[in-house]
Amino acid sequence: MKPTTVGVIGIGRIGRMHTENLVHAVPNARVKAVASPRLDKAWAENLGIPVRATDVDVVLNDPEIEAVVITAPSGKHVELIRRAAAARKHIFCEKPVAFEPQAIQQAQAAVDAAGVKLQVGFNRRFDPSLLQMWLAVRGGKVGEIHQLRVTNRDPKAPPVDFVKRSGGLFFDFAIHDFDTVRFLSGSEIVELFAVGAVLVDPEIGKAGDVDTAVITLRLANGALGVIDCSRQTNYGYDQRFEVFGSKGSTFVDNTTATTVVSSSKRGVVADKPHETFVERYREAFVAELAAFVASVREGLPVRVSVEDALAAVRAAGAARTSHLEHRPVLLSEAVQSAGGGQRQ
Repeated sequence: MKPTTVGVIGIGRIGRMHTENLVHAVPNARVKAVASPRLDKAWAENLGIPVRATDVDVVLNDPEIEAVVITAPSGKHVELIRRAAAARKHIFCEKPVAFEPQAIQQAQAAVDAAGVKLQVGFNRRFDPSLLQMWLAVRGGKVGEIHQLRVTNRDPKAPPVDFVKRSGGLFFDFAIHDFDTVRFLSGSEIVELFAVGAVLVDPEIGKAGDVDTAVITLRLANGALGVIDCSRQTNYGYDQRFEVFGSKGSTFVDNTTATTVVSSSKRGVVADKPHETFVERYREAFVAELAAFVASVREGLPVRVSVEDALAAVRAAGAARTSHLEHRPVLLSEAVQSAGGGQRQ
């Protein structure tokens, strides 16, 4: 069976990474075309990609391309999903699909009408450590879930221009955390309370966003959760997770570039966490694309659906409302969406 022919739309940092992963690490995929308004054609040529364009129509109108990877700015996702679906192409789209539930539902309707697949880029679901944690929870090793904790801290604050177009901390950053809580717990977020502050960069505050937040959660299964976020650590990409229950707990710690630990009279020194999300979730980024290609080739359900995107965006919207209005917010609509467990 020949490789699945793929086109990539949007070649920023994420788009370049996904393209390189498809070329070098997903053997059942062939990247025929990339399109981006500011395309580095020399980079694409070095990867051996034959079609290099600044117009997305070159990808969407190519009948040989079976699937597209959308990594354009978030505000363009729904339009591109609708156009790709109309062209009968399967779709992998980076998060967030959109900032409003109604827009995500429009994307879902377009995909359903065209009969194509849409997988959303919540890469943590493919991380080996978090998958092992999910298996432990699903297998009953922690018993009845009582608490979940997620720590999500970037090594360095993003440029303010990015903050302005990203949707802000709750939609761009914490959206992964909302999905992780749903994934690990197999339950829905029914209520949350979010507190945000500007403690890292005053310019982020001037742009209308926060750079630090703590979010408490109540889940449909009765468990409680805490998410803490920061845009800057100065010591690396801090990613830690815990599920605590009636039988015990399971914990995922930071990963490091090396496992060297040096001990002396002056103390014990170990490596810092990885510098960026690219290093921390390298395996997960490859695995999610491999899973998407397998879904296309074998007719399998995607492992991260539009319903997952919708639930995460509803939580992000509730967190923004909670922060702005200084009150807990119920997510009654989110309870009606699909469950957060791993798709098989």
